[in-house]
Amino acid sequence: MYGGLFRFVGEMGFFNTLLGIIGFGIGIPLGLFMGFFLFIFSKPDKVKDPMIRPIYELDSDALEELIPEIPLWVKHPDFDRVDWFNKFLAAMWPYLDKAICPSIRAMTKPIFAEYIGTFRIQSIEFESLSLGTLPPKLYGFKVHETDENELVMETAIRWAGNPDVVLVLRLFSLQIRIQLIDLQIFAAPRIVLKPLVPAFPCFSNIVVSLLEKPHVDFGLKILGGDIMSIPGLHQFVQEAIRKQVLNLYLWPRVFEIPILDASVGATKKPVGILHVNVVKALRLSKMDLLGTSDPYVKLSLSGERLPSKKTTIKMNNLNPVWNEKFKLVVKDPESQVLRLRVYDWDKVGGHDRLGMQLVPLKVLAPHEKKELTLDLIKNTDINNHQNKKPRGQLVVELTFTPFRVESSGGAGLLLVKIQGATSVEGKRHSNPYAVTHFRGEKKKTKMVKKCRDPVWNDDFQFMLEEPPLKEKIHIELRSRRSGHFGFLSKESLGHVEINLIDVVHNGRINQKYHLINSRHGMIHVEIQWTQYA
Repeated sequence: MYGGLFRFVGEMGFFNTLLGIIGFGIGIPLGLFMGFFLFIFSKPDKVKDPMIRPIYELDSDALEELIPEIPLWVKHPDFDRVDWFNKFLAAMWPYLDKAICPSIRAMTKPIFAEYIGTFRIQSIEFESLSLGTLPPKLYGFKVHETDENELVMETAIRWAGNPDVVLVLRLFSLQIRIQLIDLQIFAAPRIVLKPLVPAFPCFSNIVVSLLEKPHVDFGLKILGGDIMSIPGLHQFVQEAIRKQVLNLYLWPRVFEIPILDASVGATKKPVGILHVNVVKALRLSKMDLLGTSDPYVKLSLSGERLPSKKTTIKMNNLNPVWNEKFKLVVKDPESQVLRLRVYDWDKVGGHDRLGMQLVPLKVLAPHEKKELTLDLIKNTDINNHQNKKPRGQLVVELTFTPFRVESSGGAGLLLVKIQGATSVEGKRHSNPYAVTHFRGEKKKTKMVKKCRDPVWNDDFQFMLEEPPLKEKIHIELRSRRSGHFGFLSKESLGHVEINLIDVVHNGRINQKYHLINSRHGMIHVEIQWTQYA
């Protein structure tokens, strides 16, 4: 009895195993066929707008979950609320979508082209591309005040968008559709506009960096299923993206976007000193009634607003000898030109020009003295026949000395920039200007009429034979009654004295100072020390 039962059970096990093998053999081809059908003919789902509920409909648990998401303008009083900008962005978003998407297509086209032919890829293109109906939002905005020539802004951007992005990949004559879904980007960028320049849009570069780790999340649908749901893949991809972004843009690393050419509106820094020795002149033209001239020479560099330097006047002399030395600050030796003009001094009326000449600085080798005998001409017009007339010659010695990097003792240039002042007020009038006193020299900024917060950005140069380690510079703010002369036409608005030892050791300072004898006044000064010998 038991033997028959065992035989029956054995036969049933055999048939079950046989049926399993047959089912497995049929199931694999059938599964592959159905997968191939879905692979070829599956379509991406249509992106739907998410459901948005007002906050008063949420229960206490949901509200507690939202507490970490409170905007920065609620948490931090120094952040400003920018609802107006979010409304503006929401109104502009449909038009921005149509403007940005063609740019994305154009940018990615050459990138996709690099992969054509690789791994049997025949083509890669967007089937649909839209940024969706939900724009990013700013959750607070803060502007930093700095002493540098820049504008620093910080914000928090969040974009829980519904973009419609479908990429079609043709591989082995098959079409693979990849759909981006549920995109979320949370970031806290710092945006710096620098340097500020007097040319539209008033800044040369946009510098972007991230202040904290960004949050990036999204889904990828292939064959109708979200592959990011595969255990471990979502976390791996998210961490890989985060690391890549952090390595590129987390502060102090930055991403710089040039807006204007570096030469547009930029203030070039001094790079050296041009030593000029005006030696003599030969056979100058006769301009006076007595058959002689009273010559002197004016010299300046192109691109500078500083007054021209002048030699002494040699009375009644057509072959004057000066041997007078001058120093001029050079900012661009490749493009700047030394302008030399010889004049005949007259006691009454304007001074007659005897001749002129130009010397490009690029013909000078650093540290090498070069003596030039220049034929004077009337002007720079090569077609002017008067330039063929002999006007005499001018002999000069020129040496270009570049600045040195090391900070040991030696001659150098002290550059003082009076940027501006705030909260200055006079008792009788407020037409402020600044006066700089140093080693007996006095230099003034322009006057700004009827202003308590003047901006000058005026530069003053002092060439010194040794570092000013134990010296101070005195800067005084004054006000002058414009258009009037008489008693009490000037008054002091305050002053400050700055020790220069820190400037020599550090090379540069850029600070705001409280004005002495002023209630709330402050002055912004930048001082730089550079050696050239």
